[in-house]
Amino acid sequence: MEESRAVQHMIDIVKKWDPFAQGEGFYETEPVDVVRAVYLFDDSLILGKEIQAIYEISFDQNLDLSECVKLAEELLAIKEQSTC
Repeated sequence: MEESRAVQHMIDIVKKWDPFAQGEGFYETEPVDVVRAVYLFDDSLILGKEIQAIYEISFDQNLDLSECVKLAEELLAIKEQSTC
């Protein structure tokens, strides 16, 4: 998968994630922030903590770290596929 398609695919996944059940399309800046973080961190636990922090800053609510790590693993797999 070429990198630009991978980035768009990751953004779509994060938009659909909807961790606070607000409806798809509710999250404006968070998906881009999360995908940017994917390119900064290669470890799913560290990326999961970063995802958790992004949403905590935006919504002043904590997310379950395990859910953030699951998302991180999925996104890192896509990134890996795009660089092969």
